[in-house]
Amino acid sequence: MSKGFLLVLSGPSGSGKGTVSQALLKKRKDIKFSISATTRKPRPNEVNGENYFFLSEEEFKSMQEKGEFLESAFVHANYYGTPKQFVLDEIEKGEIVLLEIDVQGALQIKKNYKEAVFIFLLPPTMDELKNRIIKRGTETEEDINRRFANAFKELDFVGEYDFFVVNDKVENAVKDIEAIIHSEKLRVKRHKDIKLNVLKQGGK
Repeated sequence: MSKGFLLVLSGPSGSGKGTVSQALLKKRKDIKFSISATTRKPRPNEVNGENYFFLSEEEFKSMQEKGEFLESAFVHANYYGTPKQFVLDEIEKGEIVLLEIDVQGALQIKKNYKEAVFIFLLPPTMDELKNRIIKRGTETEEDINRRFANAFKELDFVGEYDFFVVNDKVENAVKDIEAIIHSEKLRVKRHKDIKLNVLKQGGK
């Protein structure tokens, strides 16, 4: 069995990270979505260990001090983080762990865990990016302009990633990510005893 790996997907607001992630998870059975830890209270129907790992602030800070997060942040009065042990355990099982995260979180992970595969999701054009944000209909004009300005800044970090994928159509973006996954699965470092496996297959 090949060793799994952490697949980090990020990109500016409006690039379609969530939509592409969900399409990828529906299509592939070998991908597991990374479960984050948070100090916020569970919402109705949310299950601990399934939607999030719900922690007290004391528990979260203790894990932070011990270096048990691949990345963490304080957002909207609550802490969020990616538990390192959960990711490593799934990778050892041969799972591909998908983590959808913003650029700042991805840069933290790159510093703490260099074995991850980093993909930057791009819109076909910046005009299309702005149209997608507007079509949501959930934000004020001020919010839209702020997100658009932030998107320009985030593009400066594309060079920190291993791959980029243009999300013109969701199905095309998924195909491109699947091609990346296929090539990563063939990396020699993800396999043990390749020679022995070849000999076993030859003896069938």
